[in-house]
Amino acid sequence: MMLSVDNLSVSYGAIQAIRDVSFNVERGEIVTLIGANGAGKSTILKTISGLLRPKGGVISFEDKPIHAFEPHRIVKMGLAQVPEGRRIFQQMTVLENLEMGAFIRGGQAELANDYESVFHSFPRLKERRGQLAGTLSGGEQQMLAMGRSLMGKPRLLMLDEPSMGLSPILVEEIFRIIRQVNADGITVLLVEQNAQMALSVAHRAYVLETGRVIKEGGAASFMGDEAVRKAYLGE
Repeated sequence: MMLSVDNLSVSYGAIQAIRDVSFNVERGEIVTLIGANGAGKSTILKTISGLLRPKGGVISFEDKPIHAFEPHRIVKMGLAQVPEGRRIFQQMTVLENLEMGAFIRGGQAELANDYESVFHSFPRLKERRGQLAGTLSGGEQQMLAMGRSLMGKPRLLMLDEPSMGLSPILVEEIFRIIRQVNADGITVLLVEQNAQMALSVAHRAYVLETGRVIKEGGAASFMGDEAVRKAYLGE
């Protein structure tokens, strides 16, 4: 098991956002968490990343409990998050943002190859490597946020709302890249408001409602589930 979340509970002060949530991600999978706004999806990712402390439960990465670890230690273990809203360094160039993604790595020998690997996945970034990140389009900024995380050589990549604010054409491109990243050997945990797209790339899915998992199963089976289609696929 690459990632295991067992009976996770998270509170914001007196408000309990997550209640006894359990799920797992196997090596090589794309697993998606779907649900309405406020269901707790982003809170779960932030807690896995160490940005929030759980009230209860256990989070294990490659069989090692990490729920008490600091974020930098979790990243060094090979677990990276592309945050909602991209959170790129707007006053730095594209190349400088990618360099920040590799900051945790000790050796520099492989960096040139890794830049080229990112540029192969995101050709637009190569064209704009010297451009200030804040002047990129929304789609290009999302590509940069993903590329920055990939520079850290993660084994598990968490994506929080990667299609937010993007045109349909760019959404298709981002999800094509997610498939490619997974095909290249990186496990993916995906939080995405566009449930149709999320289920189209995922192997398995969990549905969250008001901080609880209410349904789980193969992503393909969800596409044929009438209740899921009505609630999350706009049918």
